[in-house]
This record gives sequence, structure tokens and C-alpha cells, in this order.
Amino acid sequence: MTDPNKPAAHENLQTPSPGIGGVEPVVAGTDLDVEKAAPDSTQKSYSQGQLVLRRFLRHKGAMTSLVILLFIVVVAYSSIGFGPFPGWWDKDFAKAADVVNGGRPTLQLWPFSLGEHPFGQDDTGKDYFALAMRGTQISILIALTVGLGSTLIGTLIGGIAGYFRGWVESVLMRLTDLVIVIPLLVLAAVLGKIAGQWGAAGLAVVLALVTWTGLARLVRGEVLSLREREFVASALAIGASPRRIIFKHILPNTVGVIIVSATLAIASAILLETSLSFLSYGVQPPDVSLGTLISTYQGAFSTRPWLFWWPGMLILAIALCVNFIGDGLRDAFDPRQNRSKD
Repeated sequence: MTDPNKPAAHENLQTPSPGIGGVEPVVAGTDLDVEKAAPDSTQKSYSQGQLVLRRFLRHKGAMTSLVILLFIVVVAYSSIGFGPFPGWWDKDFAKAADVVNGGRPTLQLWPFSLGEHPFGQDDTGKDYFALAMRGTQISILIALTVGLGSTLIGTLIGGIAGYFRGWVESVLMRLTDLVIVIPLLVLAAVLGKIAGQWGAAGLAVVLALVTWTGLARLVRGEVLSLREREFVASALAIGASPRRIIFKHILPNTVGVIIVSATLAIASAILLETSLSFLSYGVQPPDVSLGTLISTYQGAFSTRPWLFWWPGMLILAIALCVNFIGDGLRDAFDPRQNRSKD
């Protein structure tokens, strides 16, 4: 029998009293469930480009190399000036002077001091710091031109060959094979000897015309895979032109391969230009590059090694920095290559 003085079981549940202003408070436990179900507003969603940038910025080797490379570029172009823009260094790379103290470098690390000739002087008394900076300017200019030019040519040929297939692919790929079978150094030397009379710009254009083959094959392979995807079929169904499909839909999806290959092409161009200039097939006097400086003063390696080491170290530093930047870009675009967490 139920005790009339004992409250019913359902009366033991306390009904929450109205809050201030008659607003019902949230029942305990309900807000926790809502928090679990609702997405965390503090977590940001990143686009693909932002993820690539974050991975690249977290690559220590690439960031260190980028800082060093920018430092070299800034010093090279700001010290002796470039074109109509004057520099802060008062020596002219083409002006001879009296040789002081055997042409030894006056650079001191501690206490830091550049001195009158920080990299020393050559046989005619020219300031070697100014010569090295001029050589760095020309080498970087050639490398960037070759990298961008070969990337543009390789991307166009690879994209067109991979998309149209048929006789277009056969013609373009046979042309690519023809350029590949000829030794690169021999072909570049023959054309470089002719283009060297046109200056650094002519040499860079010629080198770009013979270094695009590797990227063309890579882009062709990517396009062959992408052209069978659903978004390409959809673009074809709505009547998009082949040019729009290639440049608006396919090539943007190969940007990772293109960018990484471009950085590697720049590093290869520096070494190729150095080799040609060392063999006297590159930049012709009175202009200089890092390769011509090494070629000119290779005989002074045992007596005045600074004439050989300064351009050699600059070439090594630029090539390594560009390679590390390319490695960082590869890891950024392909997270499977990156061992660190995103």
C-alpha cells in the first residue's frame, strides 16, 4: 500500500525554476551534449594552398636556405648596383687599380670589418668583391631565365602532348627524344658559343631551349592521368574548349610538379652555366660570371686560393639553397614525402 504522506516517485524529480526574466535555464548535462555535437569554432579549416604554405614554412631546411639565398641576392644586386640603379659599394668591377698587399683579402670576422678589398684583388688590381658580385648577378639572372623559360616550354609541350594524344603527341615526344639523345653539355656548348656573343640574355635563352625535356615528360604523364578524370569529362560535356580545359582545369592540378621542377631547373642551370663558362663557351668578356671567374683564376689555386674559393663557395651556396628550397616545396605539395605532422 502506498503511503499517502510519501511523495510520488515522479515528484522526486526537481523541476527547474524559471530563471531571471522567465527564461528557462539549460538543464544540466544538455549543454555538454550540445558542445560535444557542435563543431569546435576554434579549429580553422585551411584551403589546399594554405596547407601547402604551412608545410613549406615549417620546413626548416627550406626556410634557412631561402633566407641565405635572399641574403646573397640582396647583397649582390645592392652592393655594386644593377643597370641604372647605383650600389653602396664604391669599387667598380671593371676598373683596374694598384695591387695592395699582394691582393690579399681584407675581410675580418672579429672584429668584423670589410676593409678596402674584402675579397682581395686580381692580377690587374680589380676589386674581387665587385667582380664576385657581378658574377653572382649574371649567374642568378641566367639561372632564373633558364628555369622560367624551360618550365614554360616544357609545360606547354607536355600539356599539349598529353591532352591531344595521337599524331600531336607522337610529333612532340619524338622532338623531345631528339633533344634528349644529344648530350646536353655538348649541345649547350655549341649553341652557347654562338649565343655568348649576344650576352648573358642570349645564353640564357639558348640554355632554356635545351633544358625543357625532363619537365615535358613529367607534365605529359600528369596530364595523361588527369584527362580521364570526371571534372574533365564534365568540362567537355558543357562544351569547354581544349585550351580552357588545359589551362583552367588540368595544368592547375599539376602545379606542384611544375614548381618543384622549376626550382631544380634553376639549380641545374647555375651548374650548367658554370660548366660552359669554365670551358669558355658561356659568358664572354668583358662581362663575367661565377664560372668565368673560376676558369680565369684556376691557375691561382695554390698561390692565391681566394681568387678560386670565393666564386666557388657562392656557386655551391646558391645551388644548395635552391635544391633545399625545391626539397621543401616537394614535401609541401606532397604530404606523403613530409615526415612532420601538418
